[in-house]
Amino acid sequence: MADSERSPRHPPSDEAKGAAGPPGTLTLVATPIGNLADMPARGIAVLAAADAVVCEDTRVTAKLAARHGLAPSLIALHEHNEDAMTPRLLERLASGERLALVADAGTPLVSDPGYRLVRAAIAAGHRVTAVPGPSAALAALAVSGLPPAPFLFLGFLPPKAGPRRARIGEIARWEAAGLAATIVLFESPQRLGASLADLAAGLGKARAAAVARELTKLFEEVVRGTLGELAERYAHEMPRGEIAVVVGPGAGAAAASDGEVEALLGAAFARGLGVRDAAAEVATATGRPRREIYARALRASGRG
Repeated sequence: MADSERSPRHPPSDEAKGAAGPPGTLTLVATPIGNLADMPARGIAVLAAADAVVCEDTRVTAKLAARHGLAPSLIALHEHNEDAMTPRLLERLASGERLALVADAGTPLVSDPGYRLVRAAIAAGHRVTAVPGPSAALAALAVSGLPPAPFLFLGFLPPKAGPRRARIGEIARWEAAGLAATIVLFESPQRLGASLADLAAGLGKARAAAVARELTKLFEEVVRGTLGELAERYAHEMPRGEIAVVVGPGAGAAAASDGEVEALLGAAFARGLGVRDAAAEVATATGRPRREIYARALRASGRG
């Protein structure tokens, strides 16, 4: 596939080239997950200096580049052409070109194409580096109010019911064998209700969870509750936008420390929850006895 049509660019200066690394460097650049103001400053410099920008959808990347006054040479790389394009991109790296790799949104390779290219570039001895930045998975984990570590990122669940339930059954077996981690996954609006119902059936209706929608955008929304509650809500409601689902550790997880409980209670109070609701949420999230957490919440509020 040819590069997208672009007007000729002025060759970057030696100083600008330094942003994209030495000749033959592949730089993975994180891009905004919604709010375009979140583009890393160093990422802009790399896109400006790169000989070409490898991207999933040239239209999406062209809009981002134009927002920052850039008109880079764009090369499409997606699941349908990655095998064919990878050798051609390796040739460009071998000739000394500096390439940048971006996803449509967020950090490259996280549920996006590019892994085969990165693996091949490393095997060929090319320098592979990254400009860190936005990540929908990490943003959802951070705002969920659920234990942040350890966590397991699963990308998208299978779209069809049978394979999806099989994957959830596999997760349940991992947990039965001792896995105790918060789970982060992506889902489409059309499948959210069905996936939450399957998660509730396979992992337990009482599991604490959160649905994060349109993170960093104008209509950002985070809905917290149990898997059962969320499944019931989204059975009849199809939200719009990009969605991440966060599921707290199972009952077999190690109990949260006192410090973690205090931090979660503080975060719940900061969101405006009362003592009873804050205690219920934190007890569900941590697996600690509800009566104990309620007493802690009363003391923390100054009422105990």
